Amino acid sequence: MKKRSVTVVRGIILAVLLFVALFPIYWLIAMAIRPANEMTGHIAIIPHTLTLEHFRELFIGRGFGQAIINSLQTTSVSLVLSLSFGLCAAYIISRRRFRFGMKQPLTYWVLLVRVLPPVAFTIPLYTMFSKLGVLNSKVPPTLACVLINIPLIVWFMISFFQDLPEDIEESAQIDGATEWQLFRKIVLPLVAPGIAAIAMLSFMYAWNEYTYSIIFVRSPSNYTVPLALAVLNTEDNLTNFGLVAAGGVISVIPITLFVIFAQNYLISGLSSGAVKE
Repeated sequence: MKKRSVTVVRGIILAVLLFVALFPIYWLIAMAIRPANEMTGHIAIIPHTLTLEHFRELFIGRGFGQAIINSLQTTSVSLVLSLSFGLCAAYIISRRRFRFGMKQPLTYWVLLVRVLPPVAFTIPLYTMFSKLGVLNSKVPPTLACVLINIPLIVWFMISFFQDLPEDIEESAQIDGATEWQLFRKIVLPLVAPGIAAIAMLSFMYAWNEYTYSIIFVRSPSNYTVPLALAVLNTEDNLTNFGLVAAGGVISVIPITLFVIFAQNYLISGLSSGAVKE
């Protein structure tokens, strides 16, 4: 009887926690599909009527589709560049010996770039991009995401490369594999769970990046999704919560799809990377 009571109490607690976690998501969707006339005065928990007017206004009247394309472009390019440089750097740091004991200081220096707040790099990046003549384009937010994501990838992946048995690599070298073949065909497939995990984290940061976008991008044609959502709340339509909610629903779809397809690799990757023998 006592055991059953404990189980019931645990079930109630979990149900409450689940409700608290999921209710904001439900409310976001409910606001997005609720007519504007139902958002004045007392707002019912369940919408009386459903509408897609906010989504139509978002894509037809506000050009939100271009913002989605811009975010997909900047996120994809920054993710490819970050993984390309970050994985190579992590492998070199984990496998090569450095003179004068510079390996550990170099590792912590890489982490320092990720620990510092993004706004600390604003002035040097602005000066650099201004001299290159690429301000007010998609290049600054893309390269800024690369700058932030590479240290995270390096720090995260070093432990995966260090956990790999060196005997496997030595056997491949004896069989005549070059350094590039060894890295691409043997090492990378073995650390695929870690790559999937860090790719998702990097994707989430690049997709939600707002600080550099609002500083470096001025043209509405180059707005990313976070910046396009921010300008929806202006003095003219400050109370247009349905439009903002519709944009929020659209903005979480790419990340949700990425998580659904990568969740198995994510769980195994985070677990194996966090536990060392």
